[in-house]
Amino acid sequence: MSGLGELDRPGAADAPEAPSDANPARYGPAPDGPFPDGTSPYDPPPHGPASEGSASDGRGPGVTRRGAADPVKALMHRHRALCERAVDPLEIAAGLEAHGVTDRTAARFRHRDVFSLAEEMYARVPRDGDTPPPPAPAAPARPRADWALLTLLPGVLCAATLTGMRLTDGRTCLLVTAAGLLAVALAVHATLRRGPLSGYRRAHPRSQRTEAWTCWLIGYTALGDGLLRAAVHGGPDALPDGTTGGPWPFAAARLLTLTLACAPAAWSAHFLTAQARRRLHSSRGLEEFAAGVQPLLLAALALFLGALTALTALGATALGEPADYAPVLTLGALLFLARLLTVHGFAHAPAVVVAAAGAAEVLAPATVFAGRLPGCGFLATPVESLLAAWGPAGVPSAVCASGALILLIHATRTLTRASAHARTDQPC
Repeated sequence: MSGLGELDRPGAADAPEAPSDANPARYGPAPDGPFPDGTSPYDPPPHGPASEGSASDGRGPGVTRRGAADPVKALMHRHRALCERAVDPLEIAAGLEAHGVTDRTAARFRHRDVFSLAEEMYARVPRDGDTPPPPAPAAPARPRADWALLTLLPGVLCAATLTGMRLTDGRTCLLVTAAGLLAVALAVHATLRRGPLSGYRRAHPRSQRTEAWTCWLIGYTALGDGLLRAAVHGGPDALPDGTTGGPWPFAAARLLTLTLACAPAAWSAHFLTAQARRRLHSSRGLEEFAAGVQPLLLAALALFLGALTALTALGATALGEPADYAPVLTLGALLFLARLLTVHGFAHAPAVVVAAAGAAEVLAPATVFAGRLPGCGFLATPVESLLAAWGPAGVPSAVCASGALILLIHATRTLTRASAHARTDQPC
């Protein structure tokens, strides 16, 4: 293991033999309370030469490892389940970090960082037979052909649906539209269940509501401009000049761009996962790991937004519509960050932010309609002012940009933790 593999593994040679059954006795007597001298299991051991029968770890003054005042043994008792199921020291390090153990805490155990402390805890776990050495860092997983092709399916189906809508009319067009939208929805659902956009952790209970709000956000991107214009100008068939008639405005280019964006979203997520795992094996401390992963997160977001910008221009050119960069880029950033957080086990904040963004887009036309009630004209003032300044696209752009900024701040604090990237079974 590069970086971490260079650390020595003290105590492996003198680890006690494991009994046949797994129980607390495997680690010796559990320190249920303060030690006889009044110290806590989390207090640093006393300075001075190591007592008789102790083993020094070579990281500082002699530290008693086998006596009653053994703080590392106390820590192993507190995290016994974590130590027993860990397949390498990285899992222990991530678990300790998730429980609030920092590099400063590790210094109290005479270790320079949490990774070094996890090395010793892993080495001292009693096992049946010889203690296996820590596994070498695995090379970042290569992209698999199945999910790489699957991410292209939503965009292909959406393009086929839009083509069918333009070549048909009447009831046939309605059937083609319904069948195409159903196929696109199923393809997106399959994309989110395979590859880098799928998570190994159990989804948050609000995930189903998040998917519903996501569908509303995408639908509003395609049809919301017409809805907002109708609310402001007087009715479902009203045009900006006050006349009526004409088809309902439909932003097909935005819908095509967002479905095509599944592919760059998956590749950007794969880039972040692979590079973060490599950084996890080479880092020597939590602060060093966080400092290395934060630019990787920003780079992944920049890669996705760059690809989304190119797809926006391509879709607008292909369909002969104006390139609406603001609503597409802001919504894409919001959904991409929400998916990244959900994949790595932080599903609560995305669920709340996506639901808030969807609710805000529901309230925008609702407040305009409510403003027509006697004495309630003030309710429509914010939306009408935003519409006059930025046009109909200003509402979804402002809402999604605010949500994306909140999730980005949250992601820079959570996705830079070692515990967010330690699991080796995360899909790639």
